[in-house]
Amino acid sequence: MEKVEKAKKLPGAQLLTLPVFIAAGLAAGLIFAWVIFKNVCYVATDDAFIDGNVLMVSPKVSAHVLNIPVEDNQAVAAGAVLVELDPRDFEIRGRMAAAELEGAKAEEEQARQDSDRYAKLSEADEISKQQMDRALLRARIAAAKVAEAEAALQKSALDLSYTRIASPVAGHVARKSVTLGAFVQPGQSLMAVVSDKKWVVANFKETDLTRLRPGQKAALTIDAYPGHSWAGHVDSVQRGTGARFSLFPPENAAGNYVKVVQRVPVKIVFDETVDDRYPLSVGMSVVPEVKVR
Repeated sequence: MEKVEKAKKLPGAQLLTLPVFIAAGLAAGLIFAWVIFKNVCYVATDDAFIDGNVLMVSPKVSAHVLNIPVEDNQAVAAGAVLVELDPRDFEIRGRMAAAELEGAKAEEEQARQDSDRYAKLSEADEISKQQMDRALLRARIAAAKVAEAEAALQKSALDLSYTRIASPVAGHVARKSVTLGAFVQPGQSLMAVVSDKKWVVANFKETDLTRLRPGQKAALTIDAYPGHSWAGHVDSVQRGTGARFSLFPPENAAGNYVKVVQRVPVKIVFDETVDDRYPLSVGMSVVPEVKVR
């Protein structure tokens, strides 16, 4: 009896599973077609990241830090003051240079008047040629002292301007290490400014470069903001693999060569402005998809 009941149920079970198999086959076919389409029309990589200019801020003169009007991660405009140094020493040097310039100009005027007088006496043969040459030499030396004093005054004004350290570009403050009242030296790292201008560096396989060309459109997905993508395009391809520009490039003539697929950095720029709701940090992971046909 049990065998008869199983036999009766079998045709119905086959009818129920047939649509399932058909639907599964169609789904598998669609997935396969989609994968083929993506592989033919797009080139993608997950070895990509946000890049940008990171500018180190350092002083050009030695002085004590008087004011730091910015904080970590603060947005700053190009030319905004980041650090103010104590200007008093440089103001005094400027006044001293101005006084030296006035003295040099007075000496130059006196030497010029003496040379004019000696020129008239020389025409009347009342002085020797040697005396006349000495007068002209003193006038030239006085003029040189004036030029030197003017340069010293300009140098003091330039040093005074260096006491206000400004941001070279629009961006955000990062790695601020300077403290109020500290004595800083020329070249000392005070902070960094990460430029607002960002781009993507994607390390594509060298076999993908066959179809990659500058100008091709790209969709950029950032791991930090899933579900949102940005439009971009291929800007340029680096003329060298990433391994070639590493600290220790591989030496293929050593006898232990194993061929591996190399990665070549490709620069991809944004075609649209990134909204402030999605702040971009240098080093963020990106998945670019470049449309190659």
